[in-house]
Amino acid sequence: MTDLVLDDAEIAAVIATDLPHWVYERGWIRRQYKTSGWKGTLMVVNTVGHLAEAAWHHPDLAVSYAFVIVKLQTHSAGGITQKDIELAKHIEAVVMWQPHKQAGSALEGTPQDDPRLKYIKYD
Repeated sequence: MTDLVLDDAEIAAVIATDLPHWVYERGWIRRQYKTSGWKGTLMVVNTVGHLAEAAWHHPDLAVSYAFVIVKLQTHSAGGITQKDIELAKHIEAVVMWQPHKQAGSALEGTPQDDPRLKYIKYD
């Protein structure tokens, strides 16, 4: 099956509606996740790694002490395809998940008021 490359308008529409913290530039969709330090950075990297391996679609990562940049494109297709969009949505949902904000959740979420426990900076 050939991966169809999305045009600029299709990419812009998806970003505007489904991936508002992602940007499209120079043939990639990209997102920077800000963390509270090395522990949070490693947690984001491992999460992205797991999702990418499960999807068998691998992003480029730039990793620093307090941030992770995720870049996606389908190299074999030469642009952004539905694979990139779908993986970006999964990454976004898992990394930014805040269970305490979901109605009826029994999970309280990581305390954000204690810097020793906080690990990611939510948008």
